[in-house]
Amino acid sequence: MLSQKEIEFIMEHLHKYFTIDNRAEITLEANPDDLTPDKSEELSRTPINRLSIGIQSFFDEDLKWMNRAHNSLQASSAVKNAQDKGFENITIDLIYGTPTLSNENWTENLQRTFDLKIKHISAYCLTIEPKTVLGHQLKNKMIKSVDEQKSAMQFEKMLEEMKKNNFVQYEISNFCVGNNYSIHNSNYWLQKSYLGLGPSAHSFNGTSRRWNISNNALYIKALENNTINYTEEILSKNQQYNEYILTSLRTFWGIDLTYIKNNFGDQFVVACIKEAQPYITKNQVQLIDNKLFLTDAGKLFADKITADLFI
Repeated sequence: MLSQKEIEFIMEHLHKYFTIDNRAEITLEANPDDLTPDKSEELSRTPINRLSIGIQSFFDEDLKWMNRAHNSLQASSAVKNAQDKGFENITIDLIYGTPTLSNENWTENLQRTFDLKIKHISAYCLTIEPKTVLGHQLKNKMIKSVDEQKSAMQFEKMLEEMKKNNFVQYEISNFCVGNNYSIHNSNYWLQKSYLGLGPSAHSFNGTSRRWNISNNALYIKALENNTINYTEEILSKNQQYNEYILTSLRTFWGIDLTYIKNNFGDQFVVACIKEAQPYITKNQVQLIDNKLFLTDAGKLFADKITADLFI
């Protein structure tokens, strides 16, 4: 929705108050129906150098089921429009596990993505949140719940096809060719500090996190009074450890036991290895060079394994 002038206005003010690396990844999230040739041309004249496009699927039946505003034709043309205007760093979102998505169409979704020469893909298993349209429909039995067996099959098919096409799974839901990792997402998983600006935005500095009020009017009112309306949580040592486990086990960097020893102490290392041992025995977790990694089999149970490793 932002115009070229508005985007430049924001970037000018960021440069006024912060030192920004000239190699910074500057990503704009976009819906396919908005990325017309004219809009893509306009965006190409801004400092934005990466687009994240919410494709979800290249099939109309899936898009209608998910209440998406775009259709399958717009899904493909959005990527091509952006590429035609010079955007090389593009990531798209895909969703699997929907009731309308057959295994054959999921394979076709992946192939169409590969054919578009995308360098980064985020692929998520469908989750239905309570206070959403889909959540309401599920509660009233208007739709079926997620088929876990089908979702697992589509996850395994995705791993197979990604490897065939030289995509590295550097996080459970994220894949890239070469070194085209998302810097933004990687910072979360590598426990880097980040600053969130605007209503609802979250910030993290390693020991605490804060989130701004979500109400636009109240946020603006606070700014007019030279304040920020936010809630802050100071993280205990156990919480910091759990966050490290949560973020690192999902990645191909894994849990570094030396990092745990240096930052939390020997007792945390002992606890981590003890809880991981049953999964090592089942070949769902591997211990290599003093680091713990999920195997492909373990990735299907990532949430359960992570929860068991928590203090």
